[in-house]
Amino acid sequence: MDASTIGLIAFGAVLFLLAMRVPIAFALASVATIGTFFIFAFRTGEFMPERAIRATTSMVFSNSFDLIHSYDLSMIPLFVALGHIAYRADITTKIYHAAKVWLTRMPGGVAMASVMGCGGFSAITGSSIACASTMGRICTPEMLRMGYDPRLATASVAAGGTLGSLIPPSVLFIIYGIFTETSISSLFLAGVLPGLLTLAGFILVIAVWVWHSPEIAPPTDARYSSNERFQAAAESWPAVMLFVLIIGGIYGGIFTATEAAAVCVVAATLIGFAQRKLTLQGLWDAVKETCIQTSAIFFIAAGAKIFVAFIALTNVAPMIVNVVSEAQLSVVVLMFAIAVIYLVLGMFLDPIGIMVLTLPLMIPLVESYDLNLIWFGVVVIKLLEIGLITPPMGLNVFVIANVVGKDAPIDKIFAGIMRFLSVDVIVLILIMSFPMISLLIPLGAR
Repeated sequence: MDASTIGLIAFGAVLFLLAMRVPIAFALASVATIGTFFIFAFRTGEFMPERAIRATTSMVFSNSFDLIHSYDLSMIPLFVALGHIAYRADITTKIYHAAKVWLTRMPGGVAMASVMGCGGFSAITGSSIACASTMGRICTPEMLRMGYDPRLATASVAAGGTLGSLIPPSVLFIIYGIFTETSISSLFLAGVLPGLLTLAGFILVIAVWVWHSPEIAPPTDARYSSNERFQAAAESWPAVMLFVLIIGGIYGGIFTATEAAAVCVVAATLIGFAQRKLTLQGLWDAVKETCIQTSAIFFIAAGAKIFVAFIALTNVAPMIVNVVSEAQLSVVVLMFAIAVIYLVLGMFLDPIGIMVLTLPLMIPLVESYDLNLIWFGVVVIKLLEIGLITPPMGLNVFVIANVVGKDAPIDKIFAGIMRFLSVDVIVLILIMSFPMISLLIPLGAR
């Protein structure tokens, strides 16, 4: 059995295991280990398992060791810790409160404030699912109490939660940068404009929706004085400062992305204690949650690293590149096909699983067309972002459904999501058509 055949069988096996709900880390690592064993066992043409054991174990342990000792990987626990500490220090919710105070009197203003709060939360935590879960508990019940249509109240938070994938810092960008060996700092900067464009598009959707159907967002009697508005804006300074530290520090060449994460963790902790919002017990809880979440990500990354090494042995990626080259597909057709693959996978799999499963094949293909990997990274993350709210398995939708319960069934949330999905598709087309939207800030930082 030749290596390419083993590689194709392995892909089918991984998809089958994922369909059976086997955790992505175990699916990738087990299939890659068994596949590597068979490749080395059949290397001489005959099946000789005794020659494969040492080579297989060496490949598995060396790749896992190299990944865990990667300097760039240290960003993940730092940014995850930043999110948990900032939440317990009441930093992440201040932007939502400020936006709500300023926008409450506008039609659909609380929904707009929810999206802006999600954007602010994302700018610190870097996790879409964490953003949807946290902001869903804060924003959605309040909108439902105010009489907002459940479709708007839930869909605005579910869609706003996806901003954590694109607005830096993003865990998905970190993983993409590690596996493609591209600059994570440049990826962070590349996600800023597309993220803000998406945020503006979501707010526009709410404005048009409420203008067309005013009954979905009843006006509120709540009034705030000018002093209260400026005080709410002033109280959001820690979140703004942390975002400026991350983006400004990286753009100005003061910090690397890892250093920016470390500085912000210390800053958030000091601010939390200084404002008496963070306690020692809260800090300890944040550390424990960081360890749990980081361990899960590291297991997935280790399994993916083993799988990438296995794919390199199979020569499947060069084979696909040759097939596509012979087909002479244009860049437009190629990107359309890639988008369809990611969108279909996004209906059934989680974003990290999709990325680590597809990158070993996609990156050689993209490089063969001499496309910019930073730009392609933004496109991939945007596609994964869309998958978070795409039926039937949009993870953010199910997160919001669990938070809200019987007040908003899944079908109502998906009914509201479709309007936000249209904006996501438009932004995706703009990013793919005009790469400078993604590359303008990274190029300016050089």
